[in-house]
Amino acid sequence: MASEKTSKGQAWFCTTGLPSDIVVEVDDMTFHLHKFPLMSKSRKLHQLIAEQEENPTGRSSQRQHRQELEEGEAEQEGEEDNDEIEEVHCHIALHDFPGGSETFEMAAKFCYGVKVDLSAANAAPLRCAGEFLEMTEEYSEDNLIAKTEKFLAQSVLKSLRDSVRALKSCERVIELAESLEIPQRCVEAIVSKASAADPSLFGWPVNDGASQGRDSVNRLLWNGIEGGNRRKGLSRGSNLDSWLEDLSLLSLSLFRRLISAMKDGGLSPEIVESCLMHYAKKYIPGTSRSSRKPAPALSSSSSSSVPSEREQRELLETITCNLPEGKSSRCSTGVRFLFGLLRTANILNASENCRSVLERRIGAQLEQATLDDLLIPSYSYLNETLYDVDCVERILGHFLEDLEERDEGGVDVSQRSPTLMLVGKLIDGFLSEIASDANLKPDRFYRLAMSLPEQARLFDDGLYRAVDVYLKAHPWISEADREKICGVMDCQKLTLEACTHAAQNERLPLRAVVQVLFFEQLQLRHAIAGTLLAAETAAPEPGRPSASRAGEDDDEVDEVEEEEEEKDAEVPATSMALAAPGAAAQGSVSATWRAAMRENQVLRLDMDSMRTRVHQLERECSTMKKVIEKIDKEGGPVGGGDRRSSWTRKFGCKFKTQVTLTSIEGRRTNAVMANDERD
Repeated sequence: MASEKTSKGQAWFCTTGLPSDIVVEVDDMTFHLHKFPLMSKSRKLHQLIAEQEENPTGRSSQRQHRQELEEGEAEQEGEEDNDEIEEVHCHIALHDFPGGSETFEMAAKFCYGVKVDLSAANAAPLRCAGEFLEMTEEYSEDNLIAKTEKFLAQSVLKSLRDSVRALKSCERVIELAESLEIPQRCVEAIVSKASAADPSLFGWPVNDGASQGRDSVNRLLWNGIEGGNRRKGLSRGSNLDSWLEDLSLLSLSLFRRLISAMKDGGLSPEIVESCLMHYAKKYIPGTSRSSRKPAPALSSSSSSSVPSEREQRELLETITCNLPEGKSSRCSTGVRFLFGLLRTANILNASENCRSVLERRIGAQLEQATLDDLLIPSYSYLNETLYDVDCVERILGHFLEDLEERDEGGVDVSQRSPTLMLVGKLIDGFLSEIASDANLKPDRFYRLAMSLPEQARLFDDGLYRAVDVYLKAHPWISEADREKICGVMDCQKLTLEACTHAAQNERLPLRAVVQVLFFEQLQLRHAIAGTLLAAETAAPEPGRPSASRAGEDDDEVDEVEEEEEEKDAEVPATSMALAAPGAAAQGSVSATWRAAMRENQVLRLDMDSMRTRVHQLERECSTMKKVIEKIDKEGGPVGGGDRRSSWTRKFGCKFKTQVTLTSIEGRRTNAVMANDERD
């Protein structure tokens, strides 16, 4: 039995005290061994040694090789006295040995009877080496093939992580391993174990990488003591993360094969999606804006440490076509990952089909995106803008198509839905970001702003902000384009703050300012009319006079109080106890009337403030009227009957006949008279 093995440069020696009588050459390593241990375990080595002994050939080459060995020994003279190499009678070269010199060294140790530590990383290569050397049970008992097969079946394939490692080890011996069906058995074991450990059943945390540190700190405590279930959950999460890390080490061909088997085996979309995300983040730079590390090589045979563009493009298309159908189970994380793939697809100039699939998937869940996701830089020389506006338009188109399909399927999307309003707010924010781009044409801004339906926005304040930014960044555009840009917003859907800002905005065209002031005044008129109507038609409460007779009731209150005082004075002292309940009731009625009068005073103050605001708006309306008359005079004489059509044509708003200055003044007069009567 060999007691020690030493390696000198590219030569491997067996230091048993006996001279070696055979040299086995594997790759760039030379093994100086003995015939008997090898022939006792390997049928192939026995046959090769017997053939050389019966028909010795290539003596000259062996002699030359022997001279090279002697020169190497002269250089290493005095290092180790026990490592003396005698004349070698046999020389064997094993070309294309499965697993290389490292695997042959373990097989040689097995032949010498040295215990070999089997693991998930070396079991498959040793199984292939035993098949290559024909180390079967028929030739020798307890041979290498039986040992490795037993270890694979009873240990490796029983564990999910070990199965992944064994599949990874098959890459070096893929041809022989395929003939022995080792990769197929590993894939089936992975699918079976992963299916039994579905995260939807056990609540596995599929982390995004950045939250791992937070998960280790934010632990669930009960009365200050960490629960055992929590520790088990963390253990499951760490096991899943380690399994996914091992899975990301597979070559693209094996990974594609495994994902296909997962989908065919009915594995949950969450597991498939997690595998694809981990693998893509490892090998595709740019999928996450937080990662700045270069991606490792996709295969061990690659000479470069970074995958080439062709490899990244192939991987990107593989990831895209294998993504589960439907919305991502991970909400914003899944959408952010899709946007990262889309940015990478634009950089790598991926196929149109690949980019279209990504845009369609993003459009189906656009409400989960953020403004930072939509800011996709333009990588093409054909786009003049800083961000890819055309891509966002296509994504929004897919979202609207999905809404139409839901409408056809019986889902009512005509009403304001939270999904549609989220997308409307998102697009308004995107418009505000790209509005400052000097290369953004008015038509593109207008087309994107008008692509959403009317019910997508409850208020147009966000759209007004985008319009204001665009006009500020593009002061050179024509008046027609300015009016077209302002036409995207509805002045009736602006809040009071936005109306106040728009009325003083010098960048807006005159027509837009007139519309803002007109609708602001119209809303105020409606508010005043609604307040008066509510005050007049309010039903009087028990014991409370109506608001219209508040002035007359003041005198009545005084008279009733005087009469009550006189009656109370005439009542004898003996009947005071009996009259106490009636006096309490009259006191409550009096208190109710006093409260009504106080409310009436508050209403009068509100009406005074409203009257002041009406006077201000009338002055503004008078100013606008003078401007309109001036414009009419400059444009030529206009008949009285055509004046209203001229205003409609120039200012783009329809003036209702009942909302005129005369009617407004009449209503104001009526309101003032009503207040005077109350006084």
